[in-house]
Amino acid sequence: MRQLALDIGLNAGPTLANFFPGPNEVAWKHLTLWLGNQSVPSSRSPVPTYLSGPTGSGKSHLLRAVQSGLSSHGQLAGWLDASIVDPSAFDERWSAVLMDDVHRYSAVQQQAAFNWFVNAQTQHIVVMATGDVAAAHLKLREDLRSRLAWGHAFTLQTMSDDERRSVLRQQADARGIFLSDEVMNFMLSRFSRDLGHLIQLLNQLDGYALQTQRTVTIPLLKAMLEES
Repeated sequence: MRQLALDIGLNAGPTLANFFPGPNEVAWKHLTLWLGNQSVPSSRSPVPTYLSGPTGSGKSHLLRAVQSGLSSHGQLAGWLDASIVDPSAFDERWSAVLMDDVHRYSAVQQQAAFNWFVNAQTQHIVVMATGDVAAAHLKLREDLRSRLAWGHAFTLQTMSDDERRSVLRQQADARGIFLSDEVMNFMLSRFSRDLGHLIQLLNQLDGYALQTQRTVTIPLLKAMLEES
């Protein structure tokens, strides 16, 4: 059955607060502790952090959450992903260098990433990066790969369906929604299994149920989708 990606703009973007750790609690705690030291930002550890894992494991969510957390305190972060074809120069005002999906970087992006990394180390600024495999196995230029392999490394895992169901049930209960097994099965089989998308879907469904004064059912979910 074809899975549908859902574009819902009701929630705020990725944060550490709306990340559901599951099997990735160690990485989540590491970033939470690092970001939580807002009173003395200069005391944050400059040791690099590398997150690896398959699509849907939450690594990009966590990296965006760090960017959001820094921004909420008026701090800047350098951001680089494969969609940025012309990376900017390193900026000494940055509080962190964040590099997403490094396994997809072009030669130009790898050069920029290496330059950012060297400058960040000189300025004692942390580098955080994500990739689909362990840093040692990345197909990147050696000087960049070796730097990414140094520091804190966490391998993220995707949640099991049972874990997704547990989180959805908890979220539904917190909203006073009765989420039947049939509705949950429909959500898991017809939409992206990324937990962030599922929670956004649940939020939209909650609002639509309140608006229409109807209980949450598969027909209600279908009606909501037809109107969106």
